[in-house]
Parts: sequence; structure tokens; C-alpha cells
Amino acid sequence: MKLAVTLGDPRGIGPEVAATAARRFSDTPDRPTLLFVGPAGTGAEAAADEFLSVGEWRAGSDEATAGSLAGAAIETAARLALRGEVAGIVTAPIDKHALHAGGYEFPGHTEMLAAIAGAPNVVMMMAAEETALGGPLRVVLATTHLALADVPASLSVELFVEQARLTAAGLRGGWGIERPRIALCAVNPHASDGGLFGDEEARIIEPAIEALRREGIDAAGPIPADTVFVRTVRGEFDAVIAPYHDVGMAAFKTASFGQGVNVTLGLPFIRTSPDHGTALDIAGKGIADPSSMLEALRLADRLARCGGSLQYTMS
Repeated sequence: MKLAVTLGDPRGIGPEVAATAARRFSDTPDRPTLLFVGPAGTGAEAAADEFLSVGEWRAGSDEATAGSLAGAAIETAARLALRGEVAGIVTAPIDKHALHAGGYEFPGHTEMLAAIAGAPNVVMMMAAEETALGGPLRVVLATTHLALADVPASLSVELFVEQARLTAAGLRGGWGIERPRIALCAVNPHASDGGLFGDEEARIIEPAIEALRREGIDAAGPIPADTVFVRTVRGEFDAVIAPYHDVGMAAFKTASFGQGVNVTLGLPFIRTSPDHGTALDIAGKGIADPSSMLEALRLADRLARCGGSLQYTMS
């Protein structure tokens, strides 16, 4: 089995954490072959089992060059996955501004991969199979990079239903959980206390749960944010759908900082990524922590061996 590893923005820590994680991963029994995809010249190629160059990086080159090389690596790896030449891809961090400057008009990895694959619906799941609190924590973000004031208008019954479908399908196909238990996190304090603090729970989340249960999906909620993540880590649920970015990410990173992995559900191939950015300020100093990248490799390997699909299909 083979995994493609894209090196990300060559100015950032992607190449070095990919190389360090690959060396640590080399002790894993029956591990997959790691194919690094990216520009030559970062030094990371020496740690790869195989290397596929998309050009050459020269230190001091401009942002647009970095973005162009990073985008070419993503595109190349995705095409390999679509052709079945690799079992999945692991992506090192990119700089979104550089990606745009390099000619790729996408907000980030997820949108670019969805466009290449022709996947109509994808969702970002943050997954940590071990946390500081013990059990696993998997968090799906219903909305991502929005101002908090814009979140309520972006929520809908259809959004939560779609996200829960994708989450359930991903947990069945990738994690082998036959009947996933999915918690829908409330938007308002105390799940609005019967309408005292907003109506999103009654107007959006409760109808979504009813619709999901009619489809046979085990959905619970709305559950207040101050308890749903603890209950999940203790084993009551297999995943949480959080209504907005910070309520999900604050809990997730508190429980699993440095160990979390970003998994894209809804693609026709496996894609994982570390849960950090390019860290341009520390690149090349030898102090970048490769732990999250190593976990991304391990999870991609595990999901590939499970052999199921992370896509939702109508039955």
C-alpha cells in the first residue's frame, strides 16, 4: 500500500515535519510506502520512500512560486488517488494567500480537493483517537471560517442533516463503527433553556434530529457545548457536530493539542492533514513539532486498511 504525502508550502514547516514524521513512522510494522509529492530542493525528499517532483524550490523564492508549487503537489496527489495509484493522501500545511498568488483560486485544501474529485459535499472532521482526557474526540464543524455574527444565518436544518449523513458514512466506512452515535451541539447557552436564549435549537437542530432519526441515523441533541464534548470523550458519542468554528476547535485543541488530525469526509479517497498551519516564523529552525503530522500518517494508514468509503451515498 502507498500513501502520497504533499509537502505543503516550501517556506513553512511542512517539509520538515513531513520528513521527521516519516522517519518516526518508519518503525511501524507493515507500514505503507510513503510517496512524497512536492518540489525538489526542500531537503524532505531524503526521508521519502519515493519522491515525485513537481518542480524545484530555491530558498528566497517569492510567495507566488511557493503557492504554485504547493498547489501543483496537491493536484498531482489527488489525481494519483483518483486513479487508485495511492490509497490516500496526507497534506502538509499550505498558505492560502500564497496558493491564490500561485494561481489556485481556492480557499484551501478542502475546497480544492473537492473540486478536483467532483465531490458535491464534503465536511472537515477533526479527529484525535487519544486525548488528554482519555477517550477519542471527533468534531465536525458545521460552519468554518465565518464571523460569529454571520453564523446564525448560515445554519439550517438541511446543513445539519447533510453534515450528519457525511459524518455517519465516514465513521461507518473509515472507522468501522456500524451504528455511529452523533451528537449535535447547541448553538446557545444551555441549549437556549426552552427559548430564553435564542431559537436555533427549536427551529433548526431539533427538526434536523427528527429527520436524521427517520433515516435511521442515531442523532442526539441539542446538547449544550459545556457538556457535549466531555460526554463524547467518555464514550457516549462517536462524534460531535459543532455549529461554529471556535466552539468546536476550542474544545478539540484543549483535549488534543498536537495530536489532532484533519480528515476530509465526502471525498472518494482518504485525505488527512495535521491540525496546524505553516508556521513560517519557525520554519527551518528545527523546532517544529511533528506529532500531528505523524498522527495524520497513522490515521491515513488506519483508514486505508479499513477499506471502507468515507462518502455518503443514497441507498
